[in-house]
Amino acid sequence: MTPAFQVLFVAIAFTLHVCHSEVLSGGTDAFENADKKLEAEVESFRQILGALSRQVMLQQLFVEERIRSDGASGVKQVRIRKDGTRNYYSDTHGNADRLLAIHEHANNIRTVGLGEFIGVLNGVEFRTRHNDYRLFMASTTSKDYHATEEIPFPDVPPEVTNKATVDEQIVEMREWFKAWKSQNDTVRDYRKYFKPVLCYLEGAWGTASKDIDEPFESDRHFIDANSWFDLQEKVRFTSYTGRKDNLENFSFLPTTIMEIINGTIPVFAQWNYRISCHPLSRDIPLNRFRVVDEFHVRLPSGRIYEEETSTRAARFQLNPEDSDKWTEAGFKGEFTLLDELMSEIPGKDNYQGDLTDEAFELPVHTIDPKKSGKLNAAYYHRWFKVLEEDAMGQSTRHRGYADENLFMAMTTQPKVAGMKLTTCKGPKSAPSCNTISQKFSYAIPLEIIYLTPLNSWNPFDLEYKGDESLANGKTVYEGGRNGGNTPDKAYNGINSKKYYQTPSAFFSGLEVSSEAADTTENNVGVLNKTGAVRITRASGIRVFFPEIKEVGVLRQRYPIMPVHGEGSPVWKELEATKDILMKSKTYGYIYKEPLGGSGASVLFPKLPERPITLKMEYATLTPPGPHIHEITLTPDEVKLAKGKKQSLVKRTTAGDAHQHVITVYWSLKNEYWAIRSCDDQDTRRYRCWDQHGKNLIEDINV
Repeated sequence: MTPAFQVLFVAIAFTLHVCHSEVLSGGTDAFENADKKLEAEVESFRQILGALSRQVMLQQLFVEERIRSDGASGVKQVRIRKDGTRNYYSDTHGNADRLLAIHEHANNIRTVGLGEFIGVLNGVEFRTRHNDYRLFMASTTSKDYHATEEIPFPDVPPEVTNKATVDEQIVEMREWFKAWKSQNDTVRDYRKYFKPVLCYLEGAWGTASKDIDEPFESDRHFIDANSWFDLQEKVRFTSYTGRKDNLENFSFLPTTIMEIINGTIPVFAQWNYRISCHPLSRDIPLNRFRVVDEFHVRLPSGRIYEEETSTRAARFQLNPEDSDKWTEAGFKGEFTLLDELMSEIPGKDNYQGDLTDEAFELPVHTIDPKKSGKLNAAYYHRWFKVLEEDAMGQSTRHRGYADENLFMAMTTQPKVAGMKLTTCKGPKSAPSCNTISQKFSYAIPLEIIYLTPLNSWNPFDLEYKGDESLANGKTVYEGGRNGGNTPDKAYNGINSKKYYQTPSAFFSGLEVSSEAADTTENNVGVLNKTGAVRITRASGIRVFFPEIKEVGVLRQRYPIMPVHGEGSPVWKELEATKDILMKSKTYGYIYKEPLGGSGASVLFPKLPERPITLKMEYATLTPPGPHIHEITLTPDEVKLAKGKKQSLVKRTTAGDAHQHVITVYWSLKNEYWAIRSCDDQDTRRYRCWDQHGKNLIEDINV
């Protein structure tokens, strides 16, 4: 209880005591006067209670707004386990050994190893328990709150299963992994059997209740508390004493006041999070990933940049464009590859969700170039457009004031706490008012995991006995079986926590970069259905597969989570400084003095190749009337258009509350930029439905 509320309750008790004393010392009039006085005092206290509740609510808003301005949605910190003479030796969102406490439980059928961390979603900072999340997805058949189902494993190529012997299957399976590594689908189309899954961190304010709603399933961990209050007290104790729950099953999940009924009664909401996954509808070529260069990781370990991708410490960035060539540029309201992938993920209404955002009487529309019309706001998105320009002349919007990483989805779930908004138009004497109620959840991407045929491949025909905690699953261990290589010690089949079905001979190396948190054994003996011992390896999810003969070591997990601090002005300045230092020839023009030194030749900076902005000619059709649009071309796009005579498809900026998708080319003969087509609605003289001119004008002042 806050000091303000303590004072209030003491005042109420004192008033009741005074009124009681006056009644005892007076007659009938005293009763009436005391009653009126008590009524007035209670009303006064009601107003004070409402004011204090509102102030507490506004204090929470202040904290969230401060966090929003300090950075963006993302991961922030892991539990510290090392320090040193320089601050970068200690942990941040990772360390020189691993990112975000990532580890392996490949012996489990669908467990992904991930430890505790502090995260931020839309200004709400929270601390997770040890996660070890499972490969589950939102239900495709039910709209029930947090209804899930198992993500299906890829099939095994028939070219493998049709082989007569296990040895022949092993040789053929290696060829499929070789095709995946080389990204060569001409002979073996690996894309049918190597399936990317996007896993994400999701959070929302839930309606307050006493009992804890376990957010997501884990084979190994859970929130160890009887109630939200019990959890809060445990977190307070561990923070106060500097201790930790040995199983790492505590999490800090804040509470807030969501609204105040009748100006008096506070309505509380409880924050909760979960990690879930979604099987992507398309392949993600491996060249779409680029390692984020983090000095605090490379410097203590003495690694060069090229080595970073082969470590557990690596964090990746997804190419903004779905292109084999990396795109290095700023974007304004662009529908990037990440936007495309996240737009497949539903919010709390699961895959049945179908909602539109009608707030401010401005329906939200999609910016997906492959779609049109109102956006299905029940799926995760961060960019949208409305059909009316704002005070800055913009109609394309971003969820959040300055949070580039924040994805949001609407929901109708009763367990999610919502907010109401009343807006009025017209004269004050007779306004026309409209009240809406909305509920949202928030998300960021965590990692892309490639499921492979190894998840299903069972060439020894081992019996899978299901959940290890059930009677049949327990028979795997009966008689003191521990996975030894003899008939009396080998596991009797496999279960959810002893998922060893891959022939050991498929791999030529040991488990990669194993550490204390890992639970995967190298070689395990398992009895097949006839009682013969087969030597196997784990078939679950790894960061890296052990070395495969003639293939090498392959990465299975690609972490792409954003970091909270990246959204801060200081971090942005540091990133710019890093680029200048690491690419001094490219960005030499930034230096105020030429680069050089004793015994070194002076480096004369070369001016950079800059993007160019092209303006469309004014529209001639009325309505809508004269207006223009712009596009920006990167230096690489200019080279493609001018050097290779390649047409470019670009989305324009908004003008008069709409945009166009135009195909642009460079006329070598006449040396000018022109529009080849626009929205498939062209005439002979004009382009686009609102009749812009065919030519584009280069804006030399940009």
